[in-house]
Amino acid sequence: MSNTPVTRLPNRQATPMTDALPGWTVVAGEPTMTTWIEYTADDGSMISGWWEATPGTWHAKYESWEFIHLMEGAAIITPDGGEPVEVGPGDAFVIEKDFVGTWEITAPIVKHFAIKLK
Repeated sequence: MSNTPVTRLPNRQATPMTDALPGWTVVAGEPTMTTWIEYTADDGSMISGWWEATPGTWHAKYESWEFIHLMEGAAIITPDGGEPVEVGPGDAFVIEKDFVGTWEITAPIVKHFAIKLK
């Protein structure tokens, strides 16, 4: 994308995607999500950007590893058959490839993400 070794992520300037992400299904409430992909590696190995979501619960199936820095909001992330993990503003965490479980969004979320595609 650039010849410089440092690429700043713009503040939600890419064309937003408002469809549910592949593998994400609403299971409670009427949550919505918006995704901005602000960076794609030249070799297609990763993407990074912003994600916003409103309260409600999604069942999610991850195909890739994801690093998240939660800027605003709160959620309870529960792997199927596992223990819930509460996350809030300022938290940084990783969702492993092949995660299957729920994201219960309890306060509107704004997050930075980086997803390893290959």
